[in-house]
Amino acid sequence: MNYYLAHITYPIIFIAVLARQLWLPVPAILFLLSGGTLAGSGKLSYVGILLVAILGCVLADLVWFETGRVSGKRVVRLLCTLANDPSYCIRRGRAAFEKRGVRLLLIAKFFPGLDGITPPLAGMLGASRTAFLVHDCGGALLWAGAYISCGFLFAESLYRVERYISVYATALTLAFGVPLVLLFVWKLVPLVRMIQSLQHLQITPEQLKERLNHGDKIAIIDLLRFEEDPQGVSGIPGAVRLVPNEIRRKKHFRVPDDVDMVVYCRSQNSFVSARVAAAMRKHGLQRVHVLAGGLEAWKARGFPLSDQFADPRTELTRLGVEMSPEWQPLPASGVGG
Repeated sequence: MNYYLAHITYPIIFIAVLARQLWLPVPAILFLLSGGTLAGSGKLSYVGILLVAILGCVLADLVWFETGRVSGKRVVRLLCTLANDPSYCIRRGRAAFEKRGVRLLLIAKFFPGLDGITPPLAGMLGASRTAFLVHDCGGALLWAGAYISCGFLFAESLYRVERYISVYATALTLAFGVPLVLLFVWKLVPLVRMIQSLQHLQITPEQLKERLNHGDKIAIIDLLRFEEDPQGVSGIPGAVRLVPNEIRRKKHFRVPDDVDMVVYCRSQNSFVSARVAAAMRKHGLQRVHVLAGGLEAWKARGFPLSDQFADPRTELTRLGVEMSPEWQPLPASGVGG
């Protein structure tokens, strides 16, 4: 038996699947295929591999389920933070779960992204623990069984080229592992830079309130639509609730020198706001600030809130902001209040 297959054991498969379900960059599918190959040659038990894979899946998913019950939207927002549009990520997952309920767990593992947010969504939306465990076990059985069976069925063919398997495994690790590491670094470097620049960009709720009372020209941008479904969530009076991805589509954007822009989201760590502020600065908008502590900090000070939001075109025209093409109106379902 070659070196690679000799090190595939039940604990290794369990750890690989557990890590994958905890969103770590581990190629669990490769381990399942290899385990199926060993089962086909009689080196490991098919049922044993299937059981440890299901156990790894369910334990990791149960962690996300319980976290979703405790933290609610916060953990779902966290899992969708690195998506191009976190709001769409959350809305898509929530719509799919509300349509199919816990039955979605039976197929979710075959769909990247949906797999990750379904367990915390189930907890957030009040699914019972028993129903969750039953359906998650079913989904894990289908998912793990599919890949183990592929390895099992082609075990004889794979063993004919046994001496090449280590080479193939190394090639697959390089093909998938290296891009994953590079992607992680590519995402991490801007994140570190944003964290470093966040202190410089921050404005406290007290400072913003004082400047508004003073009559300074400030465009307040509410990012709750970008961060989550903001239906029924109040915001800072005079704020414009918009989709910041629109900024990337602008060919021309000019903000007068006496106008500041303040962005805020709901989370206290202001991570979403920092991302958006960094993107706006790259677009040439330098006088952009992040509200320290987000909307929660504003509310904690007892400062006023409003269910009415300024019309983007009217507000930006009032401040002398020029852009082309103009902002597209938001769908009625996406506007809070």
